Amino acid sequence: MQVPKSPTKRSEDGLVVTDDFIAVIDGSTSKATCRCYKGLNLYSRSNGELAMRLVSKHIRRLPKTATCHQFCVGVTHYLRQHYKPSMLDHLTAHPEDRLTASAIIFSRVNRELWMIGDCQCLLTALSSNLTATLSSSTYYDNPKPYEQELAERRAAIIAASTEPTEHFLRNDTARAAIIPYMLETMKQQNVTYSVIDGFPIPEQHVRIITLDFQPWEIVMATDGYPFLCPTLAESEARLAQQKAEDPLNIGLFKATKAFAEGNNSFDDRTYIRFRV
Repeated sequence: MQVPKSPTKRSEDGLVVTDDFIAVIDGSTSKATCRCYKGLNLYSRSNGELAMRLVSKHIRRLPKTATCHQFCVGVTHYLRQHYKPSMLDHLTAHPEDRLTASAIIFSRVNRELWMIGDCQCLLTALSSNLTATLSSSTYYDNPKPYEQELAERRAAIIAASTEPTEHFLRNDTARAAIIPYMLETMKQQNVTYSVIDGFPIPEQHVRIITLDFQPWEIVMATDGYPFLCPTLAESEARLAQQKAEDPLNIGLFKATKAFAEGNNSFDDRTYIRFRV
């Protein structure tokens, strides 16, 4: 399932399913101040959508025996080819202008999940008759190290404000206030945390989950789901509950953005469940 957060905009999330790979890709919300890539026909897309589409295309071309290391090197080279050579120095100093995406990828041959950047999954061991046992479910994520701190800062700004909830749903001035801090933390992109952006990925920050050969049920999703559940219906219900009870995302679940007025969610979302 893929749903854009806005009914009037294209999603920056992507879903790839081939014979050998299943991937959920989250193009980063653009904070770019300029366009640094080649191809005038690409200018109608946001940086996040373009990054997602390029990563999707690369995964579809992967040889089935590709390792996580080979993917990281290959996808970095592929994205870098789309940058203007004259802009590489600028992009080194300004990660916010890069084509950036996170991804979680399942490799059938390696029986591994590769988590690069901010993504999440739920693994459930199945019994011999392929019945899921929730007691054996394990949740994994790979969050950006500064995301929670920024969300807390935004929540504090709203808590100290006298503006009504509707103000922030129409114009999230609290998010605008933390953007400079977000840009500062992005200087650690592919330094203290991993993303796909055409610059070398520090593989010590890539999370690899290796599965044994018992049957597994796997749920993979972007971070548009604040509460990942074993079924899509449950995950959607928790999202709807969050929107109804805390549309600003400043309570139990804190985020750097709200359910903006007119949007169905606070972020694009993609969800897939499968068994191996």
